[in-house]
Amino acid sequence: MPAARRSGGRLTEEVNMMVALSGRKRRLQAATMVALCFLSSICVSTAQFKPADNYLVDCGSSKSTTLGTRTFAADGAAPVKVDTSLEILAGTSANGVASFDNSALYQTARIFTSPSSYTFPIQKQGRHFVRLYFFAFAYQSYDLSTAKFTVSTQEMLLLSDFQQPDKTAPLFKEYSLNITQDKLIISFKPSNGIAFINAIEVVSVPDDLIGDSAPMVNPMQQYSGLSTQPLETVYRVNMGGPKVTADNDTLSRTWVTDKKYLVNPSVTREVNGGKVNYMKGGGSTPLIAPDIVYSTATELAASNTTNALFNMTWQFDVDSGFSYLIRFHFCDIVSKALNQLYFNAYVGSFYAQHDIDLSIQSMNQLATAIYLDVVLSSNDASNKLSISIGPSTLNNALPDGILNGLEVMKMSSGSGSAFTVGSSGSNKNLGVIIGSVLGAVGILIIVLVIVLLCRKKKTLEKQHSKTWMPFSINGLTSLSTGSRTSYGTTLTSGLNGSYGYRFAFSVLQEATNNFDENWVIGVGGFGKVYKGVLRDDTKVAVKRGNPKSQQGLNEFRTEIELLSRLRHRHLVSLIGYCDERNEMILVYEYMEKGTLKSHLYGSDNPSLNWKQRLEICIGAARGLHYLHTGSAKAIIHRDVKSANILLDENLLAKVADFGLSKTGPELDQTHVSTAVKGSFGYLDPEYFRRQQLTEKSDVYSFGVVLLEVLCARPVIDPTLPREMVNLAEWGMKWQKRGELHQIVDQRVSGSIRPDSLRKFGETVEKCLADYGVERPSMGDVLWNLEYVLQLQDADSSTVSDVNSMNRIVELPSQVQNIGALESISVTMAEAGASHEPDHDLSDVSMSRVFSQLIKAEGR
Repeated sequence: MPAARRSGGRLTEEVNMMVALSGRKRRLQAATMVALCFLSSICVSTAQFKPADNYLVDCGSSKSTTLGTRTFAADGAAPVKVDTSLEILAGTSANGVASFDNSALYQTARIFTSPSSYTFPIQKQGRHFVRLYFFAFAYQSYDLSTAKFTVSTQEMLLLSDFQQPDKTAPLFKEYSLNITQDKLIISFKPSNGIAFINAIEVVSVPDDLIGDSAPMVNPMQQYSGLSTQPLETVYRVNMGGPKVTADNDTLSRTWVTDKKYLVNPSVTREVNGGKVNYMKGGGSTPLIAPDIVYSTATELAASNTTNALFNMTWQFDVDSGFSYLIRFHFCDIVSKALNQLYFNAYVGSFYAQHDIDLSIQSMNQLATAIYLDVVLSSNDASNKLSISIGPSTLNNALPDGILNGLEVMKMSSGSGSAFTVGSSGSNKNLGVIIGSVLGAVGILIIVLVIVLLCRKKKTLEKQHSKTWMPFSINGLTSLSTGSRTSYGTTLTSGLNGSYGYRFAFSVLQEATNNFDENWVIGVGGFGKVYKGVLRDDTKVAVKRGNPKSQQGLNEFRTEIELLSRLRHRHLVSLIGYCDERNEMILVYEYMEKGTLKSHLYGSDNPSLNWKQRLEICIGAARGLHYLHTGSAKAIIHRDVKSANILLDENLLAKVADFGLSKTGPELDQTHVSTAVKGSFGYLDPEYFRRQQLTEKSDVYSFGVVLLEVLCARPVIDPTLPREMVNLAEWGMKWQKRGELHQIVDQRVSGSIRPDSLRKFGETVEKCLADYGVERPSMGDVLWNLEYVLQLQDADSSTVSDVNSMNRIVELPSQVQNIGALESISVTMAEAGASHEPDHDLSDVSMSRVFSQLIKAEGR
């Protein structure tokens, strides 16, 4: 990009002019950084925020400590209270910590030998930064490097069995917590006899620092409840600029440079600008991020690489199994005119946003600060997080892109194992008196309640032994029994049919070990999924919805309504649900082998051979075909992907997650008009363009899954060259050249017969046709996959050259009866009969009949 596109402020231009006269590039960079720091200090002074709570404690120190513009109070100074059995204030020499940032804070520490706590009075409830400083050193007989302990607030477990990973370096932890009580108690519990802390900050932040909702990158829907979500700051990065310290940040945050995280620095360059603009009533503010972040950036330098369509990527180490809130900071400091800069932003293999035009988002004003929040589900999070910026594919768009700053925040697990170590007040006698009075009143109340319950029990025994309470969900009625021995209730519809089971909340608490975060097996837009074990040792998957999510309520109803009337061997079964206490909990059969995706890439699961992959695809196709044809109106899944195809202990495939499903069009209609939902990379482009949904949208998504199964790579991978990022586009280029074998997963490439691969490629190509009318039905896809499997298994001399992409007009009666068998199985399920034999029969029938049809003597 020409240098003329870069703009700078007057101060920066003067510095550049002086350096140009001397001709020394290093002085240019240094002067520019000084200028930016000066501008940032101006920003801090003009964006004042006075926190209602501002507690800075230098733990273990008997005097206050000043760091820049901030003063940390001595340990034990009012109004902060310390509750501990033994006062141990430790110290070490200044030389041992001199190389650390904020080194004075690491010279002292408070040591705990029993459960202890700090109590902070809260003047204004709401979101606060809680910052903890740790550095292990030796003091007398205490070796802090061996300490192992747990840290918690009243509502949130912060650290569990924490040990400092690097004994020679300090560790800083920052949490963003929504405090809802009039005091915050930070408790420490030693696991092996010692705990310690060097410094603590508890500081109010603006209420609007974290909004309540943000789009998820996969699936494409809103995540709600962020305003109360506990967060842990994992990374805060200033792209293309200097390190920002607490004194130069509006909320005393630290921003590190991006150099060590860049995967491909050769395709980037650092840029800087002058004055930053802020929109009124929208966009970012100096409190969201300081000027110095928005006035520097890392830019995609297309001229530095022979491939103009390359992405710049940063990679970060993170903890897998957690969801993450990711905040992008943008400010167009490179353009000389509006609407010149278009680019894509990626999180891992998913779009965060595509075809970004900062001119539109900043109300047609250059150098205007904005930010973008997205949520990455724990289902998609591995121990490596990649953030990429790449060029847009819009016509006439220049190969460019920028990123000014980035924040990565771990969405912490909640209150499952939180604990509190009580704080002692100044008037202990008053506490004892109040406690005694309240205890006596409590005992009296308990006695009265017991008497009333006994009377009520006698009355009830004279009546019917069980009471039934109807609960209606759009025509479905659950009958809840008051029996003490039952797990829950039965969900019924009409006169017949045991569709599902209404669980008591206490039963699901017990089954999931009180919703233990260690039992989480997945997270999505609806909520978390826990492994559970019922009292009869039945394993289940328990999906607990987010009560603040309107989308979650819709998904809850959709799944109950659909799965309560659908029964098929290749659909995950709904066992029951729970709606007590405003909960939205769904209980499914447990799928031992997890997702198809986890067996293709991104995990340590054993690889699948080609025949196993085909059988899984055939099973999933049967499930989707039944959705499309098994009832009066087609049911469109709308989120077909490898992560929603689950495998049982025998690798039997079952389609899951029907929260986004939609009933198909009426007989006299061709489509359903609806808002676009789904997952990037799998989304039908025609549905995306026209917002018209048909069964063929599922066919397109399934075609992407087939390609994913063949190549064993993510459907969107922004770390690859531009032409390889999108699996569907890349795969079709090879298929149309007749060279699909070039991109087959090397683990199976040697075992696939050429005819089987050819027919598989043809099936994929038909599924991925641009227009729905050109795509086959799921029944045709199923037929073709059966044919691909037969080609793989059979001798070439016995396989006829049938073009399975064309339906055979007259089928034997066995095949015609398959749909009837599946319908019968549902009717029998509604009548309470066993339906497994019918499912098995339908599978066997299809397989046997097909094997006869493709042999010459059987046709």
